[in-house]
Amino acid sequence: MAPPDVAPTAPRYSVSNRPRRPYRDPVTTQVIVLNGGSSSGKSGIVRCLQAVLPGAWLAFGTDTFVDALPASMRAGDGGIEFAADGEVVVGAEFRELEAAWIEGIAAMARAGARVVVDEVFLGGADSQARWRKALDGLGVLWVGVRCDAAVATGREVARGDRVAGMAAAQAELVHQGVTYDLEVDTTHAESMECARIIAAHVG
Repeated sequence: MAPPDVAPTAPRYSVSNRPRRPYRDPVTTQVIVLNGGSSSGKSGIVRCLQAVLPGAWLAFGTDTFVDALPASMRAGDGGIEFAADGEVVVGAEFRELEAAWIEGIAAMARAGARVVVDEVFLGGADSQARWRKALDGLGVLWVGVRCDAAVATGREVARGDRVAGMAAAQAELVHQGVTYDLEVDTTHAESMECARIIAAHVG
């Protein structure tokens, strides 16, 4: 048992310590939220989850939202800006639209869709709080996707569609103050292995 002044942490799994049998939450899981830095392997896990989970799961992520923005919001004040060093800066208008997008995801889940969300909590605990508010009353599985910064940086270079430095900048930042039901680490584990670990926790 953790000392009173130490917050309990979510279990972290690798290939060697995956759960022996599935965990079943009494509340049916309606939404799975994956949070991790750029190039941490979330997208691959999402695709594998869609393959292994029973039924149809819809997948949405930060990239889905950003791609839907007009070009003017990807280069000007109020929108989203990708700095040369990998830092991501967002403005007030971006936050307003993001809030509407989050509410839309929640509405789909309330209407009966099961949803996997691929997120990057740039604001750490504050970002999670926005999602918690929107998803209140729904069965949500919170998953941290970690990856060693050096490994994520290598993936960033290989994929060629990200600003250099983004993976390293976000590797730890996005997890600050965030609480999870479980965590997976893609530094050495493959996407399918991580997906099966997560699927074992879906009620």
